[in-house]
Amino acid sequence: MQLAAEQSMASVGFCVITTIKRGYPLEDATHIALRTVRRFLENHGNSIETVVFAVSETEEGLSALIPADIGNSEGEPVVPEKDSDDGEESLEVDLGQVGTHAFARMEGDVDKQRKLILQGQMTEAAAQKQHQRNYNRWLCRARAEDLSDIAALKALYQTGVDLCGRTVMVLVGRNIPVNLIDIEKALLYFIHVMDHITAKEYVMVYFHTLTSEHNHLDSDFLKNLHDIVDTKYKKNLKAFYFVHPSFRSKVSTWFFTTFSVSGIKEKVRYLDNLQQLFTCIRPEQIDIPPFVLEYDARVNGAYSRPQSSGL
Repeated sequence: MQLAAEQSMASVGFCVITTIKRGYPLEDATHIALRTVRRFLENHGNSIETVVFAVSETEEGLSALIPADIGNSEGEPVVPEKDSDDGEESLEVDLGQVGTHAFARMEGDVDKQRKLILQGQMTEAAAQKQHQRNYNRWLCRARAEDLSDIAALKALYQTGVDLCGRTVMVLVGRNIPVNLIDIEKALLYFIHVMDHITAKEYVMVYFHTLTSEHNHLDSDFLKNLHDIVDTKYKKNLKAFYFVHPSFRSKVSTWFFTTFSVSGIKEKVRYLDNLQQLFTCIRPEQIDIPPFVLEYDARVNGAYSRPQSSGL
């Protein structure tokens, strides 16, 4: 219900929750569901027009058991006062019957946590959990959608390993036609490819070679990407090799890593030629696009492998 209100939805539907399999009384579960929805609508339901419960034949039969008034003015159950003096004893008996089921062991006030999220007063642990849930939603979308058109660009791919044995990922700037692609699908493809790679240490090689304005991702997209991805992306990134940078790209990167994001600036390494790259990654361990090789040979001269001394 809270998500529906946050997303400005006019209607929301709830699917069947099989309480029988979980051993929770069906009639009690029905009352709880309806009371909870009613309480929310009374306090926050101005923008929600319709709430639909999709139920099976078993749940549908309970409609006759539910009174028109499903609680007090706050949507809470009305419990008649007891005349007996054994209230404490009865409470102990009732609590003893709760058991150790996961449903009974839930902790924390979900409504309160959601309110703190909206007010920006979350604890660090709660913020991390919220961020993880958000990332998981993006990851599920990335695994479900057809991203073959983005994959065909060959702008992001895995190659060999660096001198420390860490996975090398290659990003080819010239293969990113920013004005011609669905930028959200590009983000999804990045998550789809990188999720399992970032589970351990890795390095990124970005070829800025022969890029133009049509290949440059704007800072808003990069900031959004940085905010969405899981913390393992940033933690396990050990180096970002920026190959063939221009003066303008260096200035833009400095501003972005200094003022927009944290923890990336010290990992960026600017490399003017492939000779410098090969001091970190052996030539046979990285698949370099032909146009990058041709450009580097034309500007910096042909690369010559160091001769090994024989005995």
